[in-house]
Amino acid sequence: MGESTRPSGGPRPDYNASVGWIAIGLLVATVLILLGAEWPRLSGRVGADAWAERSRRRRKEKLTLIRGDEAEDDDFKRSVERDLADLPVLDEHEDRPRR
Repeated sequence: MGESTRPSGGPRPDYNASVGWIAIGLLVATVLILLGAEWPRLSGRVGADAWAERSRRRRKEKLTLIRGDEAEDDDFKRSVERDLADLPVLDEHEDRPRR
C-alpha cells in the first residue's frame, strides 16, 4: 500500500529509470562536440589571453598620467643636446680595427 499509483492504475515509474545511460552519454558527447566546435570563439572571452587582457586593463586603470610643464620639457631637451654635444667623437681612422 506504500507504493504510489498513477491515475491509470499502474505503478509510477522512477524518473531516473526512464533515462538510460546511452541518452546520458549522447548528451555528454553533444556538449563536448559543441564546446570543441565553439572553443576558438569562446577562448577569446574565457581563455588565458582574455584573462591576461582583463588583468592588464585593470592594472592600466590604476595608472595616472602626469603631464609636465613645457618649460621643463625644453630644459630637458637642451640638457640632452648639451650632453650629446659634449660626447667625444671618434675620427674615421680611429674607428677602423687595428691589424
